[in-house]
Amino acid sequence: MQAESALKRMAPARTGEAGEAAVGGDSLAGHRLGYCAGMSGLRGGVDLGGTKIQAVILDGEERVLGQARRPTPTTGGPELVTAEIAEAVREAAEEAGVETDSLVGAGVGSPGAVDATAGIVQRAGNLPDWDGPFPLGPTLEAALGTKVFLGNDVQVGIEAEFALGAGRDFSSLLGVFWGTGVGGGLVLDRSPWLGRGAAGEIGHMVIRRGGARCPCGRHGCMEAYAGRAAMEARARELVARGEPTDLFRIMEKRGRTRLQSGIWARALEREDPMAVELIERAILALGAGIASAVNLLDIEAVVIGGGLGTRLGAPYVERIERAMGPHLFVSDRPPAVSVASLGDLGGAIGAALLSGRRASAPECDSRGRRPA
Repeated sequence: MQAESALKRMAPARTGEAGEAAVGGDSLAGHRLGYCAGMSGLRGGVDLGGTKIQAVILDGEERVLGQARRPTPTTGGPELVTAEIAEAVREAAEEAGVETDSLVGAGVGSPGAVDATAGIVQRAGNLPDWDGPFPLGPTLEAALGTKVFLGNDVQVGIEAEFALGAGRDFSSLLGVFWGTGVGGGLVLDRSPWLGRGAAGEIGHMVIRRGGARCPCGRHGCMEAYAGRAAMEARARELVARGEPTDLFRIMEKRGRTRLQSGIWARALEREDPMAVELIERAILALGAGIASAVNLLDIEAVVIGGGLGTRLGAPYVERIERAMGPHLFVSDRPPAVSVASLGDLGGAIGAALLSGRRASAPECDSRGRRPA
């Protein structure tokens, strides 16, 4: 509910004294990002993650009217994941008092390589049995009765932070979402930077040649040290060697099958040695990788979100910031580093903003810009 209340507090700030829109009729998100104008109707948004599916319904003032969360299936491949997404959107729409076919559109922020034009998720390594292309957009459109628009999960989340959250005071921003994997998103000179469609994969920056094996199959990626899935795999290896930990006892007590963010947080509160060691290893990897990206781009700010980033919060983000220090080339002018302020709803809010922009301006290109 943190994000919902924050958005409600922000809504009046976009209106002048006479009640006219302060940005000439465009939505704040469209104005901040230089996109085609937004739309005033209800939009759905989905954050598809490795452990949870979060859905929201936004109105024209970027207020959350309904929300729902469902666990991401651990088996069944893209077909079962898609069915759960549809159910989450229906639940959120029911809370908002609407039907899904009355939405002007629904956006989905998905991990992996996304073909936004075709509505296809090419690869999503952190999702179960999702090894090849799947037409997520068209399949959801048939289920929900509304147009569906796809984007990268972290990219849409960081665009929401740029428009409405922790990135509002900056013109360039790097988002790092620390969760099941480690994803990234970029806003440069107030515009999203997608590259050729796969920009922002900061989790697969190599921080150690020949290093630990990453879930992507390569070696030495930042995600191999900091992604929650890789951290769990490492914890299981250490337990098999006889090293003690409370991590899996906490997991079983809570009825979980994976080491989710809350389990890591509880283990850290107990000063569990293995949890402390693996989190420290992750922080050092994040510090080196994020600093390297800053050296390349010289961006103004870094926003850290994701399941672990938001759950562990400011104290751990401050530790990541300190871990960046030794690796920054321009050490006397570091970027601002903060926790994502929209919380767990940020990715879903960003996906809803994406759907509003795309639905209202079908002539815009895949980046939301109207051709010259």
